[in-house]
Amino acid sequence: MQYAALSNGVKLPMIGYGTFLIKDGALCGQCVTNALEAGYRLFDTAQMYGNEAALGEALQVNHIPREDVFLISKVNNSDQWYEPTLASLHASLEKLQTDYLDAFLIHWPGQNRERTDSTWRALEHASRDGLVKSIGVCNFELPQLEALLQHCEIPPMLNQIEHTPLLHDPELLSFCNSHGIQVMAWAPLLRGKFGEVIPEIAKKYHKTPAQLLLRWNIQQGILPIPKSKNPERLAENFNVFDFSIAEEDMLTLNGMNEGKRTSHDPLTFDF
Repeated sequence: MQYAALSNGVKLPMIGYGTFLIKDGALCGQCVTNALEAGYRLFDTAQMYGNEAALGEALQVNHIPREDVFLISKVNNSDQWYEPTLASLHASLEKLQTDYLDAFLIHWPGQNRERTDSTWRALEHASRDGLVKSIGVCNFELPQLEALLQHCEIPPMLNQIEHTPLLHDPELLSFCNSHGIQVMAWAPLLRGKFGEVIPEIAKKYHKTPAQLLLRWNIQQGILPIPKSKNPERLAENFNVFDFSIAEEDMLTLNGMNEGKRTSHDPLTFDF
């Protein structure tokens, strides 16, 4: 396993397991158990996923020492603003059966800057109180990060974004790198829609298309959080540290950028 270090010195694995859309408690528990057996130690959830309790129970059942796991959750859009954010954090801690989160993130920026600033102050409060080790954001584009940095006391340490060969913003990545913001990639597997080029490149390395996409992120210093309910694929996705993608193939993958999103546009989405 390889690790990255956040701007506050906190270390985290270079790959994690995502739990988006795994709402069934029993299924989520089994997937987490399979992920632990495969070697995953970073688990990404969110209040809106509805599976924090199942994740917390699975970690307890598997008797994994708390310090060996990196837990991420995110404040629900409906719970933004200062007081609701803090209340929702305490609820998340109870569901996850832990005294602290390794990272707590704003899930979406929306279009209300006052709401974002209020929510961020709550995260700063939680950080000072030791309820969270690191704070960050999801789906923040460059203008939204710039606005947040103008008003924050503790800068964001993470920005979790959709990042694939079909959607990547070099300017955003450069900004995050220069400001000590670790980028994480959600939905890094293109939801299984690989096209023709990606499988062909993957064959050169005797790897799956999914493994190629994960390695593409990791080689850029970006932490992917793939999700799979299939135990074999889940284990395959973790096995991406034994090869490197050649520069010519990285350039080919980078050249596939279409600005193609699979979810909301953060610059226009609101709630």
